[in-house]
Amino acid sequence: MAHWLFKSEPSAWSFEKLVGCGADGTDWSGVRNHSAKLNMQAMRVGEQGFFYHSNEGKAIVGIVEVSNAYRPDPTDPAGKFGMVDIRAVRPLPRPVTLDAVKAEKRLAAMALVTNSRLSVQPVTEAEWALICEMGGLWQPPSI
Repeated sequence: MAHWLFKSEPSAWSFEKLVGCGADGTDWSGVRNHSAKLNMQAMRVGEQGFFYHSNEGKAIVGIVEVSNAYRPDPTDPAGKFGMVDIRAVRPLPRPVTLDAVKAEKRLAAMALVTNSRLSVQPVTEAEWALICEMGGLWQPPSI
């Protein structure tokens, strides 16, 4: 199974707000980037990702799960973009800052470093395991 990273400014939508949505989670709508769209189209229900607070905090703060597959985004009047649903799984015991990611040589090729503006990104299995370890999860959450 694949892994992902979802970025949001915490003042707009924080991990804590997602936790507040409970087991149902919420739709991840409003994405208007074709690369991010393709990433969401590739997602499968049950796959997990990181939740990253961008601009304010700049840290991976939690783990989420895709709870509903890609479908049209009703907030897009042109009908070009879609969305998935995600739900909070758990916060990371220790947030992993962007500076820490950039300082870790094994993460030099991570999309968060190489394509920082992309709002929905793939995460490799090795990146997933290392970030989980850096965040205080010695065993990455199983799917």
